[in-house]
Formats: sequence, C-alpha cells, structure tokens
Amino acid sequence: MNKPILTIVVPCFNEEEVFLETSSQLTSILNGLINDNLISDESKLLFVDDGSRDNTWQLIQNESLANKFVRGLKLAKNVGHQNALIAGLETASKVSDCVISIDADLQDDITVIKTFVERYWDGFDIVYGVRDSRDTDTYFKRTTALGFYNFMEKIGIKLVPNHADFRLMSRRALNELFKYKESNLFLRGLVPLVGFPSTKVYYDRKERIAGESKYPIKKMVGFAFDGITSFSIAPIRFVTLLGFLSVIFSAIAGGAAVIQNIFGHTESGWTSLMISIFFIGGIQLLGIGIIGEYIGKIYKEVKRRPRYAIETDIFSIQGTDNFDISNLDYNRVKQ
Repeated sequence: MNKPILTIVVPCFNEEEVFLETSSQLTSILNGLINDNLISDESKLLFVDDGSRDNTWQLIQNESLANKFVRGLKLAKNVGHQNALIAGLETASKVSDCVISIDADLQDDITVIKTFVERYWDGFDIVYGVRDSRDTDTYFKRTTALGFYNFMEKIGIKLVPNHADFRLMSRRALNELFKYKESNLFLRGLVPLVGFPSTKVYYDRKERIAGESKYPIKKMVGFAFDGITSFSIAPIRFVTLLGFLSVIFSAIAGGAAVIQNIFGHTESGWTSLMISIFFIGGIQLLGIGIIGEYIGKIYKEVKRRPRYAIETDIFSIQGTDNFDISNLDYNRVKQ
C-alpha cells in the first residue's frame, strides 16, 4: 500500500489570533507523520477562510509562501462552519486519500491525529475523535450537550456522542458523503449515515489557544435545532400529541361543565376562560411555528442553491510541490 496523501482541513472565521500557532503545531504533526512513513510528503494543510473580517486570509497567504504544507481556500462570503467545512472537504478530496477536519482553535487534541492515521492503515474509512470527558465545559454547556445527545438518541437520530467535527474520512467515504445534497447541513448526523468501517479515538479537550468561541449560546441552540429538524419529524409529532391531549382535556372539561349545569352549580369565570384561550392559542402558535420551520427547510432545499462560492483557491491550482508559489498572483486565482 502506497503512503496516503493526507489533507487536514481547517475552517477559519476571524482566527488571526490563533492562526500562526495552529499552522505551526499542525505542520509539526505532518512532519512527524511523514518521518514515521505513515503519510506521503505531498500531504497538506488546507485553511478555509469563511469570509473572515480580520487578517486571517492575509495570514494564510503569507504562510503559504513560507510553509510548503500550507494552502488556502477563500470563500466569497461567510456561509457558516458546516458549509465552509464541506467546501474544504470537497476541495481536498480531489487529490487526497484521506482527510482530517479540525477546528482552528485546536481545542481538539492534535496528538491523536497519528492514531487517526494508524486506524486508517488498519482499514477504517471513518475515525471519530470523541471527547473522553467534558470537564473543561461549564456546567450549563455540559448538561445541555448531554441532554441534546440523549434527546437525539430517543427520537431515533444516530449520532456519535461527544463527537464534534474532529474526524478522519477516507476518499471513498467522502465521495459517499458528497451524494447527500441537502442545503441544511448537519455533518455530525450525515457522516454516520455513510456507513463503511468506522472506529473511535478518545481524547481530552483543551482550552482555546486564544480568541473567543465562535459558538455562543444562540448559535448552539440554532445548530441543535437544525440537527433535530434535519433528521426527524419528532417535533411535528410532539405538536400532534399536544393537540390530541388538548382535545381530551377539552372534552373532560366540557363534560364537567355539562354535569355542573345539570346540578345547577354553574358559575361564570373569567379566569378559567382566559386560561383556556391562552392554552389553546399557545399550542396553535407552537404548532404553526414548528411546521413553518420544516416548510422553510423545504423551501431552501427545493431551490438547490449552491452551498458556497470560492473566491480564491490556492490549493487545487498548485497540484504538486513543483508549482512555484512565489510567482502566484492571488488576485487571479479563481475557482
């Protein structure tokens, strides 16, 4: 078996504070893997700039001139982490035997990348990086995350608990993944659907090198809701159940009112009337909102708009290390 070409894909959004350290540490990892004869010396680091507003892209350009491993992909605008990641995966898969995805903050333990590659040599097409514990998280984040995984499991969505987007995928696994064309991407749910031999590698997560998290609570909630609605109709069924229970409750309340009327115990009550109106109205609005969310997703899917647009590609155009990157005109490198 020839030594595989590995590309490590790193989505970046306003990561100027961590980029140089991230590039340095990942370069060291690649050099180590090459020296151990585990990967080809044509392996690369692909940094995907997801419409950063700081100097992230300039740093990527400069580093690509100084570091033979570093390549860059600049998206035309910010399209979100999942779309930026799929852009990097699709670009890297064209010339790579296997691809590892990792976030730029390097909270994921890069020392296990060697284990990832060893598992690839063992015949696994997908290697999941799984957190051994969530001790570095706040109590709120740890509790909500575990609750999310439990909920997803109960409604029939197969996820790898405590796994984010730190994983290795072989070329054939990636090609199968690319057959899933939905616009509403939730890669943590899609990758397990691919099949092929897979395994897990456990590690302890670290604190960010610098900068701030790109996933505040609002984005985390939105991401979780996208995951639920992209893979299950359980929320709609839940609303249906609420509607059914409200009908039963109304029938019981109506029967009680009839009995009271028969025995002459009826009294007009403003409070009970208002509670009933708000209760039924709330269920209706909840149902309309959830159904509207699904309709909105259908609306996005049927338009079949592209997930991303590439403004500058200094990965595919170069091909091999024989390409003289010092003569590259970045303004003319277009997809």
